[in-house]
Amino acid sequence: MSKPATQVDNVMDNIPCYDKWQLGEGIPVVKTFFVQDLRKIDVKPWDRTGGSGAFINMEGAEGATGAYVSEIPAGKKLNPMRHLYEDLHYVLKGRGGTTIWNDKGAKQTFEWQEGSLFALPLNSWYQHFNGSGTESARFFSVNSMPIVFNLFHNEDFVFNTPRDFTDRFDGDPEYFSGKGKAYPGRVWDTNFIADARNFALEDWKERGASGKNVMLELANGSMAAHISEFPIGTYKKAHRHGPGFNVMIIKGQGFSLFWREGDEPKRYDWQDGSVFTPPAMMFHQHFNTGATGARYLPPRLGGIKYSLGESFGDISKVDKDVKQGGNQIEYYDEAPWIRKMFEEELAKSGTATKMNPDFYKRPAK
Repeated sequence: MSKPATQVDNVMDNIPCYDKWQLGEGIPVVKTFFVQDLRKIDVKPWDRTGGSGAFINMEGAEGATGAYVSEIPAGKKLNPMRHLYEDLHYVLKGRGGTTIWNDKGAKQTFEWQEGSLFALPLNSWYQHFNGSGTESARFFSVNSMPIVFNLFHNEDFVFNTPRDFTDRFDGDPEYFSGKGKAYPGRVWDTNFIADARNFALEDWKERGASGKNVMLELANGSMAAHISEFPIGTYKKAHRHGPGFNVMIIKGQGFSLFWREGDEPKRYDWQDGSVFTPPAMMFHQHFNTGATGARYLPPRLGGIKYSLGESFGDISKVDKDVKQGGNQIEYYDEAPWIRKMFEEELAKSGTATKMNPDFYKRPAK
């Protein structure tokens, strides 16, 4: 048996290809469990895009999703790009437009603003423009970069493959109009939402707190998202799911608890612009202590139309009792100190709880 090769280039370092590629991009790599405000993340010039950016490696993503912040200087545009990973954009600040096109000649331009959400069709060319001559624009991307880079470990293939996926984008003039199709289960199939902060939602009583929700299927892709909101003076039921749910707060103020069975919960206080990604099957619970409804948007890998199974993006059990095989803790089974702590937090700001006492009563069999 021959001797092992000398690791001159350190190819046997057991470091994912995506992590190595990030280091070569020359922008900050933020590794964290929680970001207080995405609008305040420090960014540096990013030659690839022609703007500025920073990678955000959320601990709970566990390789299922990647994320970055990108900024377009006032009056400028980013470089044209295409790539074989899926990419969802949420506009954190500013306004502008994006042109999408493919090699077959299909082309479309649409405008966006703070609060807009859209998905880039797989491997279509695109270019972002800042619509303001005085202020920068910034967006948050959640994408499937880690899986694609780690699977193919070939940068040229990821960014320079001449392939049009016409089932994703064929030049339909209504593609980015905001129109969509509704399906049972609060599902909205679309490619563009002009203002996710005020998008109409439907009741989702199973998740508690008189909350509302819509499940989003975007750009006929394997990445998806949902928007949920719960009222002033309420909190959601604790639940858990797979990795890669990048929970972005897009309205309101409050806190969340995170724990695994048998561990003490950890608390993180959030606001508009915060993001956190619960690790796989870690319980977490959201509490609204602010003066408005609290709304969050978690882009993820794995949707309903193109399911990737229970490990990625599956939401079929998040509103079902853990005692019945689901992933949710009902109010009447939660630790009593949770309700007490929430009411004490509300009292600090003179807010009364809006939680119905009946929530805590176990249903009769």
